[in-house]
Amino acid sequence: MVRSIESVAVIGAGTMGAGIAAASAAAGCRVLILDMNEDTVEAALQQVAEEDRDLVVTGLVDADLEAVSGYDWVCEAIVEDLSVKRNLFSRLEEIRKDGSVISSNTSGIPLRQISEGMPQRFRSDVAITHFFNPVKVMRLFELVPGDETDQEVISAFAEFGSGRLGKGVVHAKDTVNFIGNRIGCFFMLSGLHLAKPFLADGMSQETIDGVLGAPIGLPPTGLYGLIDLIGLDVMELVGKNLAANLPDADVGHEFTSFPDAEQRMHDSGQLGRKAGGGFYRQSKTPDGERLKESFDLASEDWRDAQTPHLEGVPMELGSIVFHDSPEGELAWKIFGGTLKYAASLVPEIADDVLNIDNAIRWGFNWVHGPFEMLDHLGPRRVIDRIRAEGEELPMMLEVLDKAGVGSFYRDQGREYLGIDGEYHPVSSSAD
Repeated sequence: MVRSIESVAVIGAGTMGAGIAAASAAAGCRVLILDMNEDTVEAALQQVAEEDRDLVVTGLVDADLEAVSGYDWVCEAIVEDLSVKRNLFSRLEEIRKDGSVISSNTSGIPLRQISEGMPQRFRSDVAITHFFNPVKVMRLFELVPGDETDQEVISAFAEFGSGRLGKGVVHAKDTVNFIGNRIGCFFMLSGLHLAKPFLADGMSQETIDGVLGAPIGLPPTGLYGLIDLIGLDVMELVGKNLAANLPDADVGHEFTSFPDAEQRMHDSGQLGRKAGGGFYRQSKTPDGERLKESFDLASEDWRDAQTPHLEGVPMELGSIVFHDSPEGELAWKIFGGTLKYAASLVPEIADDVLNIDNAIRWGFNWVHGPFEMLDHLGPRRVIDRIRAEGEELPMMLEVLDKAGVGSFYRDQGREYLGIDGEYHPVSSSAD
């Protein structure tokens, strides 16, 4: 059956649901927005551009759920609670039309848990369609099939995501946190732990963020600034989800809980920007001067923000990873550790390096994805250092080493190295 998406019903009108609805309306689709709360529905409607609002119908779940029968794509974007989602999907399955497709925007619940025991039609027509916030701005669109999802359903979602919404479609597998958050959250959670010895030796948080920003091709938020943006409350939930669902041997288990100081910050409500401050905060003095402060993790008290200490540190992209300095060691431990982790996850979370690179560039705004960055650094140099430290090579670095090649991409990025040790055309992998 050929599937086509021309109309979208979004159930759940919070931040993500409102963003998906607005993007779909902007693409010229008829849109239905439903929620339990009338004020939430109205707030979501305000997110739709004024010129697109004639395409949008709104309603309440309890009164208007039957209306989803008129839509091609039924998108669930409600709370991250498995039992609540399954209950809603059971209701939706009874009323959605034949030929429609259905999905969840969950950021962490495996699709197999949502689908378990559901009717065959549901299992054939369902996928995870994971957008990144804010939907209007972020390019990443992770598409995750279940074991029984029809290929025509995935093709319809991929075409809609890329062709109508203008998103970068990444094909992920039904594993915890999919691609972007699996690697991005490892960077953050491992970073909190691996930065501790450097803080103890007197390196400031501002310097750590300076190292973990432009010198390695990451946004200027670095580590602590990025967590401030997301919120310690969100990161704690991510950690608990990882602890429950990571494979037993995954190195990420070492980092699923916070260090003591960060846990105390969380418990006291010092969560980040949305709470008025986390690792950093800004305020104004009585005379109107802007004051930026940092929460010193050693003293656990506020102090004036400092300028990052990066004198003598190479600014050429990636050079710091091999620099003989505390800053270089920090970059190797945290950023290098994240690159090694990414290299261990093929084919677990995605079938190829290309989908992983796209997910991290589009979802976390890195200059290069992990494998592109390994190529920039020189995979052989990375391999030599890993071996010198007595560690085993991660999966894809071992593939590269055994294949006797020098990069994950060749022919100006037109081909990528597969798990079979052969190069494949980029066009055969991701949309």
